[in-house]
Amino acid sequence: MSAFVSAIIVAAGSSTRMGLQKSKQFIELCGETVIQRTLRAFEDCGVIDSVVVVCRESDESEMRSIARENGFKKVRAFVNGGKTRDESVKNGIFVCDERTTHYAIHDGARPLIEGEDIIKVVTAALDCSAAALGTLVTDTIKVVDENNVIVSTPNRSSLRAVQTPQVFEKSLYLRALENGNSEGITDDCQLVQSIGERVRIIISNGSNIKLTTQSDIKTAEMIIRERGY
Repeated sequence: MSAFVSAIIVAAGSSTRMGLQKSKQFIELCGETVIQRTLRAFEDCGVIDSVVVVCRESDESEMRSIARENGFKKVRAFVNGGKTRDESVKNGIFVCDERTTHYAIHDGARPLIEGEDIIKVVTAALDCSAAALGTLVTDTIKVVDENNVIVSTPNRSSLRAVQTPQVFEKSLYLRALENGNSEGITDDCQLVQSIGERVRIIISNGSNIKLTTQSDIKTAEMIIRERGY
């Protein structure tokens, strides 16, 4: 059976740290909204077959309009998010196309993802069942105790900052959902690791920042201008 990759775009966050009156998914970056740029990256990527958008109920109507007006034909479903990120991902998974063989889970607030990186991660996951995009860590990292006193310095050559998309073979991920420990996890790699499975990190070629605070907006627009679009 040939691969069928369903992208789950998680865009149900409260945007509290952004400090704006609207969802950060509707912030404009050089004339296009965040969710518009995110969806276009997956729409235009040949290894993605279907897209599910997980969003807040109050945002769904506007997101549907954006998808329709931009002709995003791969966007097949919208579903409301849960109270936590892992609940939101579950909601997305349960409405994926029945032909799905792999899930590509991506943060809606990473609108600068490029097709080349999506292809690299999906290709790796087709080979090893679980892969995630990441970057090299250039700063020296310190581990501290409860008093904020340094206790160790890990070797940064073995450290990676994990991003999205994170791509998993369907049966593997469903097994992790059923048998894994989701308490306290911050990404889907941890869930898969909790059942003893390994995840390969694929180093990103470009800037794939996550929009969290207003300063990230200026950085994102600078990157977009440098790319020329």
